Amino acid sequence: MNFFSLFKRNLIYKFKKKISIDEDTDEKKSLDDLFYFYGSDKANIFRLSNEKGHGYSLFYEEQLQHFKKKELKVLEIGSYAGASAAAFAKYFPNSDIFCLDINISNFKYVSKNIEVFGVDVKNEEKVRSILEDIFKIKGFKGFDLIIDDGSHLLSDIIYSLNFFFKYLNYKGIYVIEDYKFPNYFKRNKDCDELLVDQILVNLKEKKHFLSKVINQDNQRYLFKSIKSIDVFKGNLDESNICFIKKN
Repeated sequence: MNFFSLFKRNLIYKFKKKISIDEDTDEKKSLDDLFYFYGSDKANIFRLSNEKGHGYSLFYEEQLQHFKKKELKVLEIGSYAGASAAAFAKYFPNSDIFCLDINISNFKYVSKNIEVFGVDVKNEEKVRSILEDIFKIKGFKGFDLIIDDGSHLLSDIIYSLNFFFKYLNYKGIYVIEDYKFPNYFKRNKDCDELLVDQILVNLKEKKHFLSKVINQDNQRYLFKSIKSIDVFKGNLDESNICFIKKN
């Protein structure tokens, strides 16, 4: 994406009227309630269409329950309108949510606990600059939870894992949503790399694999750093989510 398109989207976000979730005092009992209320397709029912959503709520609650009362630092890659960011900000009320998206003009929520950055995540120099500023200003050095809900293109999923995993804290969790989209949709298999499910198997078994993105040194780093990988099937045929826990 060229500079002017990104600049225009960021400008729209800046002046767009947004909904403050800090003023929402209605208590939601579960993460699924929050996903539904704010319009995230992670919910069992997608509010905007009243059809089945991906149904990732249960898996998130099971995997993240020990985080509930902690002061988490969360990085979300791909936020669209901010529905899941809003839900996580309410579910983890003591936490800070940082959102990276190439098109933040769709973002419609605002909170003191949410910060939004319009950036192409493959622009390493810009992303590093943003992360360094966050760490310097906020006074921390890594994230407890990183969620990749971006383009779901094979190239982007692999790139993000290779780049962002090193920013995950000790005992943190890296989540990849819809990681099998490249298996189901030809348009998402946009590069000559192993499919994500195959990469996950190799990482679990600590077996090297051919990749132009994740080199041998980075593979060894992942072998050493990953404690466990849990995969789950959601409501829809294409709904798959994985949780990669760091040592």
